[in-house]
Amino acid sequence: MEPFRFHLFVCTQQKPEGVASCPASGSLAVLDALDREMHARGLSSDVQLTTCGCMGLCDEGPVMVVYPAGVWYRRVQPADVSEIVGTHLHDGKSVDRLVWNDAHAMKAMSVEHGEKFRAAMAARDEAGMLPDRLEQMIRGYMPSRCILTALELDIFTAVGDGASAERIGTRIHASARAVGMLLNALVALGLLSKSGDIYRNTSESARFFVQGSKDNHRNGLLHTANIWHRWSTLTDAVRSGTRVPIDRDTAPEWTQNFIAGMQRIAKDRAPLVVKALGTAGVRRILDLGGGSGAYSIAFAKACPDVQCEILDLPEVVPLTAEYVSKAGVSAQVSLRPGDMLLDDFGSSYDIIMLNAICHMFSEEQNRNVFRRAHQALAPNGRLVVQDFILNPDKTVPNHAALFSLNMLVATDAGASYSELEYTDWMKDAGFSEVCRINLPGPSGLIVGLVK
Repeated sequence: MEPFRFHLFVCTQQKPEGVASCPASGSLAVLDALDREMHARGLSSDVQLTTCGCMGLCDEGPVMVVYPAGVWYRRVQPADVSEIVGTHLHDGKSVDRLVWNDAHAMKAMSVEHGEKFRAAMAARDEAGMLPDRLEQMIRGYMPSRCILTALELDIFTAVGDGASAERIGTRIHASARAVGMLLNALVALGLLSKSGDIYRNTSESARFFVQGSKDNHRNGLLHTANIWHRWSTLTDAVRSGTRVPIDRDTAPEWTQNFIAGMQRIAKDRAPLVVKALGTAGVRRILDLGGGSGAYSIAFAKACPDVQCEILDLPEVVPLTAEYVSKAGVSAQVSLRPGDMLLDDFGSSYDIIMLNAICHMFSEEQNRNVFRRAHQALAPNGRLVVQDFILNPDKTVPNHAALFSLNMLVATDAGASYSELEYTDWMKDAGFSEVCRINLPGPSGLIVGLVK
């Protein structure tokens, strides 16, 4: 049984640089072109497009197979895609100039490739070489640091419509020689292109990293650059058991970058939280540590009867006010400067939210906030924690386990916590029912109910 008229497999098996592979020959560009062309011709519901691992024919890549007939194409390029889609997928006729139908040669090449690969792996193992997986993890900081430095220097904006290393160096007040080295690395990473001495943004970097672009993420990503500097203190933090102060903690732009970074994540997740919780019977919400106000803004837009109050630190509130005003919900969202660990919450709230907050606090601080939240909620009110939630032994999911180290280097006593811990803390605080709500993405909800 074939649920689709055609099923395409395109090899996207990544291999070490310099080794023949379909991606090195352009299979990712072919994949993207296929997806766009099929959508343009209205074939997406009739054709299944699937990536696959190595087929053993690397020297002839990019390789693509079309089923149910089992037609093999080799050396496919993006320029060939329109013909393949029109002739084969639309008209049902193969593109003969690209077809590879020498079954004997194909099998021999694939078998030989497999034997060579196994022999190479055995030789590496015998020599005690570090596996590629470990090498990649250990050196993973290199491309990350390259991009973060480019963002800190605002390289992509300086590139503009195209410029030389000398011109870009002048614009950002940096060494032309060093800037040229960084620009070349960005070209190698696929974030810039180079023609002669002129560098240009790719469509991707122009969209996400250039000031003035409607989808610019640079300001939010500068918080990630701040985090990178904190991670360089991890060894000392593990020795001492808590964060190690660094000069950047007091930089005036730190808070602005932090809130921008949180907004970058929260604006997409906020509607998911509203949908998961619903607005029925919700009239008053207290948003603890609301930051950019994304979650209060989402509730206000979803229900005109909801009134939200954001409690956050005095240095944050002016930034929050800008986001709330820009969203046009100032009549529904009020702001209160204060400290959630010390200040009175008020009373009769239907929902109290802690979005990406609990990981900044110790167990005792979270217990304290939960007890006071229980007292501030109306009957049938809910305490909502959104965070990275670990399994009982705190090793899964991967992101939450690594983020716990992020809290080690960035806070006095914060960490990622498990569902069991959140549940116990809420029940000890007096919540009669506690449940978990899974959301798409890395974080989930723990919800406690007041009876």
